Amino acid sequence: MLNKVSGLARALYIVLAIVAGFVALSMMDVALVLVVLGMIAGLSTPRDRLVLAAVTVVALPIIGTALGHIPMIGTQLAAVCGNLQLGIAGAFTTALAMYLYDLVMDGVMGLTGTGTRRAAATA
Repeated sequence: MLNKVSGLARALYIVLAIVAGFVALSMMDVALVLVVLGMIAGLSTPRDRLVLAAVTVVALPIIGTALGHIPMIGTQLAAVCGNLQLGIAGAFTTALAMYLYDLVMDGVMGLTGTGTRRAAATA
């Protein structure tokens, strides 16, 4: 169920980011909605995609600046990149918070000796 909700939130922030780049949506705070949807989407972000999400958050403003030079549509494409950055940053924030929580809990459980031992990786 959680995967379905976070997947729906991910789809919604992507669609909203694209629509808001081309249409002025003055009836709502688009940035806030994008970040909140991104945070919900981050609940099911796998750990192996954390680095990709971080790189995407850093790269999107650069891509938006480059696309901004395209005549007649560049401004809208740059806005789409900025909007996508907000959604992905929200997802990254939630995924990073969950990862840090797991690190802290592993450390605390290691101190008390009540944690479960993880099996060593085999080749």
